[in-house]
Amino acid sequence: MTGTELSRTRVALVLFALAMGGFAIGTTEFATMSLLPYMATGLSIDEPTAGHVISAYALGVVVGAPLLSVLAARIARRKLLLILMVVFVIGNGLSALAPTYGLMLACRFLSGLPHGAYFGIASLVAASIVPPNRRAYAVSRVLLGVMVSTLIGIPMANWLGQAVGWRWSFGVVTAQGLLTILLIALLAPADKAEIQSSPWRELAALGRLQVWLALGIAAIGCGGLFAVYSYLASTLLNVTHVAPGVIPVVLACFGAGMTAGGFIVPLVADRRLMPTAGGLLLWSAAAMALFPFVAANVWLISVDSFLIGLGTAIAVVLQTRLMDVAQHAQRLAAALNHSAFNTANALGPWLGGIVIARGYGWTSTGWVGCALALCGFAIWVVSVWTDKRSKATAHS
Repeated sequence: MTGTELSRTRVALVLFALAMGGFAIGTTEFATMSLLPYMATGLSIDEPTAGHVISAYALGVVVGAPLLSVLAARIARRKLLLILMVVFVIGNGLSALAPTYGLMLACRFLSGLPHGAYFGIASLVAASIVPPNRRAYAVSRVLLGVMVSTLIGIPMANWLGQAVGWRWSFGVVTAQGLLTILLIALLAPADKAEIQSSPWRELAALGRLQVWLALGIAAIGCGGLFAVYSYLASTLLNVTHVAPGVIPVVLACFGAGMTAGGFIVPLVADRRLMPTAGGLLLWSAAAMALFPFVAANVWLISVDSFLIGLGTAIAVVLQTRLMDVAQHAQRLAAALNHSAFNTANALGPWLGGIVIARGYGWTSTGWVGCALALCGFAIWVVSVWTDKRSKATAHS
């Protein structure tokens, strides 16, 4: 069913239902970071050990995205979305009840399994209900759920975790997942399984150079965003010297940038996809290079955090790019985009931590981020060059 066969109101409702899942996933992924001290106390472990809970979720994303996309190749998209959200609900519901550290690790791993596959399939559904020249817009509305979660869901979960206990934050996410299941069941268009789809057909995506280049841009070029964001609170305390109560405001500026990017970038990306990706990488490099020079001033670092947040809209562009280059292996390629971003989420903070530990200071994460963005731009150059070369060869 295409966008021309659905009314605008129906399309908007479907996109809202899909975005609700993104909101729930974004909330559980990022709110856990802000609740680590409380989780550590509740599970009788230290904070560094509690940090492994975050790693367990990320590992679930990296493993689940390709595995579920391949194994579920012949399941109809709407049915698969419902199955993935059921797994998500079970994982988060058990996280709220897990009595020990070991069980919490297992529950967070389970919660992360459907993450990448959900966004991959949801993006394909969103793109299928709009005209071809509106695909980036539709994908952005799915990912907008994650962006809005940085403004509403994460602060709400953090406040609830502090007020009545950290386990309740997982309870709220579970409720959000249940609401997503209801909305998708009621609003998402019914579809049939693709007879031609198969695990081997999906795995064929891994043999395409442009797929790997797009994933490389995400895994390396976007690592800098996470390098800066992961240590932003520490920078605010140790360099900007703000009161703890100011930190959520600056973090919200980053979230506002993410949200604004989700609205603005698709307007350009639908017309010039790859130039938009290259532009965003250079934008991010410049914004993060500025970070060390503005970190001492709370107003300037707030503005720069907003500018860095805008760069996260490249996720929408790369998701759409993978749809273009994956050919018949759409599910796996779309899901792998989120595995790549979780790789960036591991790479950026790791490199940022190394330069900080070696005495270069909290603001050095800006230089790490700039370098990673430029590395991503180098991969982008290779992608554009090889793409033009292959097209020229095909026409000769």
